[in-house]
Amino acid sequence: MQSRNHIITNPSPTVVAMLEQEAKLLTTKKVLFLVAIAAVLIFAYYQSELNFPVLLQRGNNMVEYIRAYFPPDFSDWKYYLSETIITISMGIWGTLIAAIAAVPLSILASSNMCPVWIVQPTRRVLDAMRAINEIVFALIFVVAVGLGPFAGVLALFVHTAGALGKLFSEAVEAIDPGPVEGIRATGANQLQEVIFGVIPQVLPLWTSFTLYRFESNVRSASVLGIVGAGGIGVSLYQSFGSFQYQKVCAILIILIVATATIDFLSARVRAWLV
Repeated sequence: MQSRNHIITNPSPTVVAMLEQEAKLLTTKKVLFLVAIAAVLIFAYYQSELNFPVLLQRGNNMVEYIRAYFPPDFSDWKYYLSETIITISMGIWGTLIAAIAAVPLSILASSNMCPVWIVQPTRRVLDAMRAINEIVFALIFVVAVGLGPFAGVLALFVHTAGALGKLFSEAVEAIDPGPVEGIRATGANQLQEVIFGVIPQVLPLWTSFTLYRFESNVRSASVLGIVGAGGIGVSLYQSFGSFQYQKVCAILIILIVATATIDFLSARVRAWLV
């Protein structure tokens, strides 16, 4: 014991040299990492053509443009409200169907639940689903099912299923394996392990993720009408196209109020469930 303490308190020159070498290596890695980050930021700066002085110089043009939005024209508020309700309905059903589909997809994409030859292909499918914007999916589904909210619901469903599948699988991979092993010890099959060992642990997180995506989907649904997928986006696009900016302002105010209301209600639901 004394010799061991002696080594710790009085390390040999070889140990000191090794520790110094490791410290230098870590420092070098940190410096290289910071240099790489700086290089990426500089490259992205030029690729994005950022020019903040131009923004400041042309600020007056923006002020004049924004003035054209006021006062808002609420003369068609009943129609805008009904279209907003359609938009919210699209968000509800797009999110609900996506959440249902994301449950089995997330299990198949979880490395602690399935073998790699199932996990990796499933993850690539989820990558493809969330990599493509909802508007692109809306264009595809408008051709398939025609103009209207149904195409918007399908577009939201596909994109959201990819996003929720990723989030759900991360929650599954972070579970405590103890309850699952206990259920397995009783002779339960794999489906019973998922139902009684996995889902109770991840359900609060899954619910929270779904509510967040619902809020996002209502915002996304508001622009799907631009490509004919129904909702308030149709009126928004038409008002922009006809330079009726006061009507655009009224629509935006209604959307802001609707989104704020959904955010308040979702927060209450999350606080109750989680």
